[in-house]
Amino acid sequence: MSSELNILALYGLFTALILILKVTGSMGQLGMGYLISSRDDHRTLKGITGRLDRALTNSITAMALFAPAVLILALKDAFGAATLTAAQVFLLARILYVPAYGFGITGIRTLLWLVGFAATVLLYLAALMA
Repeated sequence: MSSELNILALYGLFTALILILKVTGSMGQLGMGYLISSRDDHRTLKGITGRLDRALTNSITAMALFAPAVLILALKDAFGAATLTAAQVFLLARILYVPAYGFGITGIRTLLWLVGFAATVLLYLAALMA
């Protein structure tokens, strides 16, 4: 397995960790009864748990963009130093993004989102040029 594919797997595990943190926080705010219900009445998460919920949604979107780029590169056998660097930058930016979002550090959060997104775009460009 290439390093880029390992990074994809690590990002999947990281996203699962965010989900666990969000659910744990949700239990305290909403109660287990609500969480196992059909949730017909919508309740809003607040504070860090609400921000983790939004960071999770954003992380899933980032995964939906990042994964195809890595898989296309794998199918084309087009991994190289530039794609590894882009994948590493993506992972680091996304790992730092979540606590920045969780703690409400908006300027840094936006910069980290942009860095991760730019790394993803570079992976697609590398796939097209391969």
